[in-house]
Amino acid sequence: MEIKNTARQLDGAGVSAFLRSLPAKPLLLGLGEARHFVGELGELRNEIFRHLVEHEGYRSFAVESDCLRGVVVDDYVTMGAGTLDDVMERGFSHGFGASPGNRELVRWMRAYNEEHDEKLRFYGFDGPLEYWAESPRQALTALCTFLDGPLPCTGETLDELLGPDDRWANEATAMDPSQSIGQSADAQRLRLLADDLVALLDTQAPRLSAKDRERAALYGRTAVGLLRYHSWMADTSPARWTRLSAQRDAMMAANLRAVAEQGPALVFAHNLHLQRNQSFMRFGDQTLEWWSAGAITGTHLGDRYAFLASALGTVGADVPPPDTVEGILSALPWDHSLIDARRLAEAITKPAPRVSQDFRYFPLDPAQLDLIDGVVFLKQAVRLD
Repeated sequence: MEIKNTARQLDGAGVSAFLRSLPAKPLLLGLGEARHFVGELGELRNEIFRHLVEHEGYRSFAVESDCLRGVVVDDYVTMGAGTLDDVMERGFSHGFGASPGNRELVRWMRAYNEEHDEKLRFYGFDGPLEYWAESPRQALTALCTFLDGPLPCTGETLDELLGPDDRWANEATAMDPSQSIGQSADAQRLRLLADDLVALLDTQAPRLSAKDRERAALYGRTAVGLLRYHSWMADTSPARWTRLSAQRDAMMAANLRAVAEQGPALVFAHNLHLQRNQSFMRFGDQTLEWWSAGAITGTHLGDRYAFLASALGTVGADVPPPDTVEGILSALPWDHSLIDARRLAEAITKPAPRVSQDFRYFPLDPAQLDLIDGVVFLKQAVRLD
């Protein structure tokens, strides 16, 4: 089979043809990043999302950013709350608010909603964490605002148990578990209170609007997830980093399942978070193994989850050798291509693994092509934002 027969030019018609080739219409279409902050990929993602909205009935966009900050962006695109500058500063984590592609996406979603009754929605689906984690204060206190009647604790008690936020959001805990308060008596009591508050929310769900139920559930699962993460931050066993990595992706997966309940969505995140295969990472003298958010989500959604991995050809001065997957795909006639990954796996035999000079770029793993639905390939990436 010729490589060209596995691929098509990446445009609106190509995206629609790809969707028709799948066994079912995805509730979540994952578009992965092989590297964060590639300007051309952000622009291409925006074009794909506009096509999905205008021709395929997609109404939501989810990005690998703090789920609580994402509420700020969603309120802006749905209701016009705040200003674009403010939203880009407060509504994203990981530096993603500085991305020109993200700014253009948010601007376009707001403009679309001003002219249409059926609103587009925006979601962050990462937890409020990186290697360290934020205080659970925002999630717990916001959850309480949705609940009626006597609560399991007073606001004063909650403040006392939480204490200063900087004792939670302590970056030193990433490498030093002794500095974490995640297994303290206060933290353990907070975990029980969070569980009680989530249970109380279930009993009061019928009196809440659909949007209030959605927001309250977000705050509830974020509070519970953060407290679990902090507990593992304080752990001193060899399993610590494996469990932290798994907990982060589990929180992502829970948020993605909630997004799927709102209808078809495009999901944009690193390939490593959206892949179906098990994740591996060298960490000191350990090899960490856990299942990604995409793998967990795919287990729940089955054929209603689809994954497009991105791959880059030439990145700056880094040119892929011709016997690697990216080198082979560089021979395609289009600047941007959409490839059927499973057919590609059948068409190429034993390609060499690529070793990139850019340590931030994660090359395609030839052994995992049959676990990917498609590959979005950019022959060249010049703008690394």
